[in-house]
Amino acid sequence: MPYIVKEKRERFELVVSNLVAYLQEDIENVAGNLNYVVTVVFKRLIAADKRYKTMNDLIGALECCKLELYRRVISPYEDTAIECNGDVE
Repeated sequence: MPYIVKEKRERFELVVSNLVAYLQEDIENVAGNLNYVVTVVFKRLIAADKRYKTMNDLIGALECCKLELYRRVISPYEDTAIECNGDVE
């Protein structure tokens, strides 16, 4: 779960807001641009601490991000779509 104390969230807010704004400027390529950003961040974190634990933790963070996105955003969207369009038969 991506829950961190409020003070830490505030430290990231400007960076996250700017990143989202930059990504929205090229919405057609958002997946590739986001992939680039995440890859560069992870490569730099690994370069600063090149251990298996660091790499494993980062892969775990990616997996948890994926699951959290599905649980919090995609699943409710799918539920609404089922209500509007009917379920798969």
